[in-house]
Amino acid sequence: MNKRIKTMVSVLLVSVMGITLGACQPKEIETPEVETPVVETPDEAEGVKVTDHLDREVVFEKTPERLVSGYYITSSMLMALGLTDKMVGIEAKAENRPLYSLAAPELLDVPNVGTAKEFNLEGALALNPEMLVVPVRLKDIVETMEGLGVKALGVNPESFTEMEEVLLMLGEVTGTSDRAKEIISYNKELLAKAKALAGKGSEEEKVTVYFGGNSSLLTTAGGKMHQSSLIEEAGALNVAKELEDSYWSEVSYEQILSWQPDYIIIASDASYTVEDVLNDSVLSDLSAIKEKKVYRLPSNIESWDSPVPASALGVLAISSYLYEEEYDAEEFKADVVSYYEKFYGFTFTEALN
Repeated sequence: MNKRIKTMVSVLLVSVMGITLGACQPKEIETPEVETPVVETPDEAEGVKVTDHLDREVVFEKTPERLVSGYYITSSMLMALGLTDKMVGIEAKAENRPLYSLAAPELLDVPNVGTAKEFNLEGALALNPEMLVVPVRLKDIVETMEGLGVKALGVNPESFTEMEEVLLMLGEVTGTSDRAKEIISYNKELLAKAKALAGKGSEEEKVTVYFGGNSSLLTTAGGKMHQSSLIEEAGALNVAKELEDSYWSEVSYEQILSWQPDYIIIASDASYTVEDVLNDSVLSDLSAIKEKKVYRLPSNIESWDSPVPASALGVLAISSYLYEEEYDAEEFKADVVSYYEKFYGFTFTEALN
């Protein structure tokens, strides 16, 4: 880093909290290469202007060639857009996410810029990014980068609509709008398939689902979270929809028992198992427990309960649990294989678990 930037960073770090200065280097795993789509270069004379989820207008005078993603959701999006070779920095803990070793093992050797809780500002600046993407909770980082002349976007994809907005935003900036629209169109086809499986029953006829959070069964997704969207797109009702929290809500056993969900589905990254839930004596009177209608979303590709491009597969996973006679595990697996071949360039051959 040159002397001017280093001096500016030293001053700015006093007011930016939660910054870590270390970045690890995960090891490489070999996998087939992803085919990169054709990039449409914008008219550099006019540039491209987008509005991010912090309601900021950001103008890119030219197509950025050095991309840094401090958010695994946007990293997945950039991979799907065929921009792996332009990603010079990613979020921490990529080695814990199977998608990287499957679709883009070269990214495991790319420097990381920390996490949302401990973002490495100086490390990110050292990568000379031409575009940085981070979640909106890192608003201070976005403003700091802007002050240093680095183009930064704050995003908040917590629904299918917002996820589409981010895909279109990234596509427009990077000249991959056609690819972004293709992903969105394909996802809509998958969601239409889930809707057809659910039929057109009344609200009273819809099955109810309790969604267990990552850290504990006694945390759940309210109506503002993407997990609630997955349930609704699968034609079911989220029993916790009325909860207003924008993050995992803490609930009691009494509350779960009062909801009497027909199904219990737990997050792909849950720290507990389906067996733990089935063997929980407090819940033994629930029909979902008696009928063993407890499922965990697969976790050996990526977290489909997060607003990644492939989260439409999370909807279909739920459909495979709710309507297994019409849509079984084998057909679901075929849809998964097709998706990742189409947008990530690899063939998934393992069992989903």
